[in-house]
Amino acid sequence: MSRGHFKTGALVAGLLGLTGTAARAEPPPRGMVKVGPGTLRPVYVPSPEEQRVPVAAFWMDRVPVTNAEFLAFVRQAPTWRRGAVPRLFADAGYLRHWAGPLRPGPDAAPDAPVVGVSWFAARAYCEARGARLPTEAEWEFAASASRTEVDARDTEAFREQLLRWYSRPTPRVLPPVGRTEANVWGVKDLHGLIWEWVLDFGNTLVSEDSREGSPAGTSRFCGAGALSSGEKGDYASFMRLAFRGSLQAAYTTGNLGFRCARDLAGGAP
Repeated sequence: MSRGHFKTGALVAGLLGLTGTAARAEPPPRGMVKVGPGTLRPVYVPSPEEQRVPVAAFWMDRVPVTNAEFLAFVRQAPTWRRGAVPRLFADAGYLRHWAGPLRPGPDAAPDAPVVGVSWFAARAYCEARGARLPTEAEWEFAASASRTEVDARDTEAFREQLLRWYSRPTPRVLPPVGRTEANVWGVKDLHGLIWEWVLDFGNTLVSEDSREGSPAGTSRFCGAGALSSGEKGDYASFMRLAFRGSLQAAYTTGNLGFRCARDLAGGAP
């Protein structure tokens, strides 16, 4: 059920959302695959020097965290059960589709991805596993891969497939994880199942200085934002960044879940 033993000492730190997580030294972690190293072409290019963002090799969950796995976590972490989490850390939609605080019920199958969780809760879960949320660069790097290509974003068929996925409404009851085809790294369900939290979800579409007299980040949106885009035809990436930019850490939605990542021991390539 659970991918690893939870570390009780990380629960308070995860609740406050203040501490980092040390990487474990024993690869390969259970349920994870190695992704990278490589470079990412960012959607927004602040300067010519930032045309490519280096991404060090890291471990990533093969599939999103499931209801069964999150249930195992909240059993050991009462502060993250529905009804116990302060509104500061999760809004009123937190695990609302579960039948009870410790009973997912018929609308949340054990092997379906957990959704309706805040960034704080997702981070606490990963820390309890001795892991962390993937950064946006890591997630986007992994998500750029198809079954045969490390970076398939220039492939028309890949782009069209993503847009078809994104155009479909989210079903009331989500299907099990792991049913999509793995990409070249062995990762599944990065597209077409749910949206996913990343560690730095609000960093791309922000103003350089919140004290500016103009509305924050106006140069990053719509036509003005497209001028600084390095991938002007990559609408799927625009959609993901816009969605992340609309979030706050306590938000929950019925199609937003997460998966965990972990540094390689010693920063090995």
